[in-house]
Amino acid sequence: MKAIGRFFDKLYNNPLFLKSRLFVAIGILIAMFLLGFVYIGLFLIAKIAFILLMAAVALDIYFLFSKKNALVGKRDTADRLSNGDENNIYLYCENRFSFPVVISIVDEIPHQFQIRDFKVKTNLKPGQHKTILYKLRPVKRGEYDFGSLRIYVSSPIGLVSRRFAFPENRMVPVYPSYLQMRKYELFAISNRLTEIGIKKIRKIGHNREFDQIKEYVSGDDLRTINWKATARKASLMVNTYQDEKSQQLYSVIDKGRAMKMPFEGMTLLDYAINSTLVLSNIAIKKDDKAGLITFSNKIGTILKAEKKSTQMQSIMEALYNQDMRFQESDFGRLYRNIKTQLRQRSLVMLYTNFESLVSMNRQLQYLRKIAKDHLLVVIFFENTELAKLSSGDAKSTEEIYIKTIAEKFAFEKRMIVKELRKFGIHTILTSPQNLTVASLNKYLELKSRGLI
Repeated sequence: MKAIGRFFDKLYNNPLFLKSRLFVAIGILIAMFLLGFVYIGLFLIAKIAFILLMAAVALDIYFLFSKKNALVGKRDTADRLSNGDENNIYLYCENRFSFPVVISIVDEIPHQFQIRDFKVKTNLKPGQHKTILYKLRPVKRGEYDFGSLRIYVSSPIGLVSRRFAFPENRMVPVYPSYLQMRKYELFAISNRLTEIGIKKIRKIGHNREFDQIKEYVSGDDLRTINWKATARKASLMVNTYQDEKSQQLYSVIDKGRAMKMPFEGMTLLDYAINSTLVLSNIAIKKDDKAGLITFSNKIGTILKAEKKSTQMQSIMEALYNQDMRFQESDFGRLYRNIKTQLRQRSLVMLYTNFESLVSMNRQLQYLRKIAKDHLLVVIFFENTELAKLSSGDAKSTEEIYIKTIAEKFAFEKRMIVKELRKFGIHTILTSPQNLTVASLNKYLELKSRGLI
C-alpha cells in the first residue's frame, strides 16, 4: 500500500499529459461500441480493445513515472548577448530512462523576441545526451528574462507524456555588438581587414615625432643626418622618428528623434552604438585615445578619451545605458560642451541623421564652429527604402509620383554632403548595414593622410 501511495504521489507531483494518439484510440473505441449495437460480435471486440487500451495507458504511465530524475535538462547562454547579432543558445538534455524516448523541448524565450511557438522535437536512446543549438537575434539593448525549460517525454507506447520542468530562469543583458567588435579586432590583428571591406590606404605625408639619434647604418635615409651630432661624434649620426600616436578620437552620438528610424528591427541609434564600439576598439589598438559623448536636447554621457586597458569596458557600459530621446537635438549645447571639454584637437565622429537640407542648415553654424577646432566627420544615413523606390521602374502615374519624391529626397542627401564639404567638414553618407565599415575606412583614411 505504501508503494502504491508513493506512486500516486509521484503521479500528482509530475504532470501527466494525454497525447493525440490516445484520443484517436478512444474515438475508434467509441465508434466500435456504437457499431456493436448493430453487430453483436464487434461489441465484444470493443470491450477487449478497451481493456487492452487501459492496460497500455497504465503501463505507459508506470514506465514514465517510475523513475524520479529520469531526464536531465539545461540551458546554456553567454553571460550577455550581442545586440544585432545571431547569438548561440544551447539546450542540453540527457535520457536516463532504460528505454528510448521522444522528447519535445519548450523553452521560455524572453518576451522581446515575440516567439510563442518555439518547440524542438528529438529522439534519445537510453543513456544518450544531446546538445541542441538555436540562435536568437536581439534588436534592443536591455535586460532579457529567460524562463523555465520544459521537456515533454513520451515512451515508445506514446499514449501519454510526462512533463519535466527545469527552473532555468535567468536574466541576460543585451549589450552593444561585442561580437562585431571582436570580429573586426581579429581581422585587424591578422591584417585581413580588406576581407570585410576595409580599404588598404597608402600612407600620405608625415605625422611623426622625434625619437632618438643613432649611428648611421646602410639603408638609413640620408635626409635624416644630424650634422651637429655627426661633428661631435666624428661619425655619421641620424635622427630617427616614430609615427605620432595617442591622438584623440571622440564618437559623438545623437540620441534625438532623428535617430529613431528603424532598419531591420534596429534603430539608427543602435547602429551608431555598435559602430562606435568597433571604431573605439580599433582606435585604441592603434594607440589612439577613444572617448564618447552622447546628446539630444541635453548632454548625456561624456567619457574622456583614454587608451588605458579598462577604457573599452567603460565605453561598453556607457553605450549599454543609452536611451532614445524624442526631443529635437540641441547642437548649440553640443558645441558649447565640446568647446569646454575638448582642449586638444581631436577627431570628432558625429553620428546623426539629416533628412533634408533645411534640417541640416539649421545646425550648420554649430557644425562649422566645431570644425574650426577639431577634425569633424558628420555621419548620416541613406534612406534604404527610398533608394529601392527610386531605383525601380515606374509603370503607373502613382508610381512615377512616388519615384519622383524618392529621388528628390535622395538628391537632398547628396546636397547635404556637398554643402558640408564646402566648409571643410568631412562626411559619410551610408546605409545602416555598411556603417561600421564606412566609419573605419574614414578613420584609417584620415590617419593615413596625417590629419590626426
